[in-house]
Amino acid sequence: MSNEIFVWPEPIRIGDAARFTPSSPLIRQLSADETARKRIAKALGLLALDQLDAELALSGWFDGLQIEGRWRARVTQACVLTLEPFPADLAGDFRLRLVPVGSPHAMIVEEEEIEVDLEADDPPDIVESDLVDLGAYVVEHLALEIDPFPRKPDAVFEPPQPTAEISPFAALRDWKRPAPSGDGPEET
Repeated sequence: MSNEIFVWPEPIRIGDAARFTPSSPLIRQLSADETARKRIAKALGLLALDQLDAELALSGWFDGLQIEGRWRARVTQACVLTLEPFPADLAGDFRLRLVPVGSPHAMIVEEEEIEVDLEADDPPDIVESDLVDLGAYVVEHLALEIDPFPRKPDAVFEPPQPTAEISPFAALRDWKRPAPSGDGPEET
């Protein structure tokens, strides 16, 4: 995951959370304030983000960290048919694992072909520092749930009614030849 845009920084050190276990995790409650929601809405192309809350359970995973999260959001988007704003409630769960660079638990692919098991867990993310931005992971999962072509529930597409005959030659019907200017050869 890339942390290039810090729209909702919620940092934690891996070492601070790695001492907790899955049966007794460190719980972090996150709630984006108005300033953060505006930055997130702008970064994700939303008209508004009225709510973004998350509950994260952090625990050690080998030499890294496991994050299990549940989030919910209320977004406002523009309908692709009517361009009217409308609200939508989104929610999701995620689980991810983080390991440091050089970890024996990092997935290193050396083969040319990769077999993909859709039921298997995702490979762990490799992090370059001990500091992890929890807010960035929540925003990433929110971004994955946003409908790229939002449609208001009662919106119906009605194609525009043609006002003129549709023909490739319709524009030529009213075209007239320009009058001769007298500078060139006369036409007879």
